[in-house]
Amino acid sequence: MAITDWPEDERPREKLLKHGASTLSDAELLAIFLRTGVTGKSAVDLARELLTTFGGLRALMKATRTEFCTGLGLGDAKYAQLQAVLEMARRHMRESLERGEAFSSPETVRAYLSARLRDQPREVFLVLFLDTRHRLLAAEEMFLGSIAEASVHPREVVRRALQHNAAALIVAHNHPSGVAEPSAADEAITRRLRDALALLDVRLLDHFVVGDGEPVSLAERGII
Repeated sequence: MAITDWPEDERPREKLLKHGASTLSDAELLAIFLRTGVTGKSAVDLARELLTTFGGLRALMKATRTEFCTGLGLGDAKYAQLQAVLEMARRHMRESLERGEAFSSPETVRAYLSARLRDQPREVFLVLFLDTRHRLLAAEEMFLGSIAEASVHPREVVRRALQHNAAALIVAHNHPSGVAEPSAADEAITRRLRDALALLDVRLLDHFVVGDGEPVSLAERGII
């Protein structure tokens, strides 16, 4: 049965318009993205099959172009559309930080960092340079490491902070293992960065470790 033949309250698009996107299941959200099904399958049926094949929504969204295009009903056009949607979401969050929400809205910071770092295959050390009102000046991936560790040089961070005329910084890195628990080395580099920046009256606001769940704040742990 086609989705147009379903009761109105059960159709994904109508449900979204009436109750909001958060009320939809992963399959229903994906069905809206797909728009149409294939022969013998509605868009929702196809969405459910794709989620089973890929192992969930996140796995589908992080799939490579080749992996994505092997899915039934998918192809380059859908892949390009998905990448555009993901990039728009990242840019939306970045604009929120540029308006000064980096300090007043920690949930926005966490969402942005997760979008930037969570699915990286190796460690990436990201630095958010902020002005005196905690608006984002720049976001730079400064150090890339192996899957185990990134070599972070406080002197380089300080140099870039001066070039951006930053008043404060938020730093973050990912754990490709998915476990966001900070290590002793994470705590040590946080203290070194804090102390080096303090000599220039630049404040280190936080250091986040990004994994599969919510990013862990070292400031909340009392390290900063």
